[in-house]
Amino acid sequence: MAQDFERHLHRNIGTATIVHTSDSDDAIVGIRVANTHVSTTVNVDAYITMGGNDYYIIKSAPVPSGGSLELIDGGSKIVIQSGDVLKIDADAATSDWIISRVDAIST
Repeated sequence: MAQDFERHLHRNIGTATIVHTSDSDDAIVGIRVANTHVSTTVNVDAYITMGGNDYYIIKSAPVPSGGSLELIDGGSKIVIQSGDVLKIDADAATSDWIISRVDAIST
């Protein structure tokens, strides 16, 4: 069975933003954040909310001006299940995010 790859692109994130709410078993296969500010470091969070609790993929990670950070690499994956919510956040609205995931992992 073919996999359904999805992407989410977000620009100028400065407050907690819901990226994806899972309705099946999904896999997050990539998260990259770039700081587009010309002179200031931005601190970023990425986390999964499940049952009212936040589980951080990364918390308060500094991304220098003009720099980027790959949160999932080297073939790693994070499995999320139905009802889980992937959120991203930054302390300044100067970040671009690219999230890649596989929708409805086949068995």
